[in-house]
Parts: sequence; C-alpha cells; structure tokens
Amino acid sequence: MRRSHLAAFAVALALAFGAGGAAAQEVSRSAATVPSPVLTLDPERVYSGSLWGKRVTEQINGELAALGTENDRIAEELTVEERELTDRRATMPPEEFRAAADAFDAKVTEIRRTQDAKSRDIAKRADAEKIAYYQALLQPMSEVLQARGAVAILDRAAIFLAVDAIDVTDEVIARADALLGAGPAVAQPDATVAPDAPVVTPPASGN
Repeated sequence: MRRSHLAAFAVALALAFGAGGAAAQEVSRSAATVPSPVLTLDPERVYSGSLWGKRVTEQINGELAALGTENDRIAEELTVEERELTDRRATMPPEEFRAAADAFDAKVTEIRRTQDAKSRDIAKRADAEKIAYYQALLQPMSEVLQARGAVAILDRAAIFLAVDAIDVTDEVIARADALLGAGPAVAQPDATVAPDAPVVTPPASGN
C-alpha cells in the first residue's frame, strides 16, 4: 500500500538472559551446532507468508477489484451522460446549458471524491491489519527467541553479513500461524501501547 510506517524493522527483546547488546558477526558454522545470540528474519515475508497476511491480501485484492469494476461502470455512465449533454447543447439556451454543465462537473467531482475515499479506506484497513499483525507477533517471536537461546531478532536487511542458519523467518511464520491463525479482521490499529512495552514496527510498505 502507499502508506509506509517506519523504514526499519529491528527488534531487540531483552529477556532474562542478563545479556546486553550482541554485535552481528559472521558465523562460520551452523546455528544448529553453535547457537547464535543474534537471529534474523525477513519481516515482509513473515507477514506475506503467514495465514494472516494471506487472508488480508486476498480480501484487499478482492475489494480493490470490486472497486475497479465499480469505477469502470461509473466512468461509462458519466461518458454517456456527458455525450448526451453535448448533443443537447445546440437546442439549449446558453444559460441553461452552462447550468447543466456546471451541475455535471459538480457531480463528477463528488463521485471522484467518494471513490477516492473508498480507495483510501481500503488502504487504511490494509495498513491496520499489518500493524495489528506485527503487534501480535511479539509472542511467537519471543518463543522462537527463547527456543533458540538468543537475545535479539533483527531485520536481515540490516545485517551486513550473516549465514542463513540464523534466519528464523520460517520458524516465526510457523509459530505465528499456530498461535494467531488468520487473525481477526481489524478495523483500526490499537494506537495505545504501554511506555515500557516492546514495540514491533512494520517495515516500509513498498506498494
């Protein structure tokens, strides 16, 4: 969608490990044998590959397709109406035609405003769903973090070099699907977050 949130998705969940920060470093051996304090994931794929993200994508695409069909129908109707008004011009007094033309222009402007509002509403609901998902993702991410014995999960795009073995994207998706399923339909994100609560920020939207 057009709206973007924050460009970076970097989550450091300090748990009861007593560890401070952990510097990203190249790991030469598999994380299966050498646990890494730092894990990575692809935040966009975590969302798009989840049951929740797939539900939202299907729903939003359906609504956009329906809106596009409605816009095409309205455009055809307005084209016919404009043509009819043009054909009547020769038989109408100038003042009457001007009034009719102004009324038509006002109608077109109002229809465009209404249809644009519908499109913005769809975009806002898509953004609200993504925000809600990333907020709900804290628990499954925490579980993966603890299972791996790590102290932080970072956006893999922010890491200069790392082995694939520390990427937990698929693990987080699986854990999120198990805990959250397709998620509830969300109208608006919850803007109230406790000051000391960890916050998961969705990555910048590319559409």
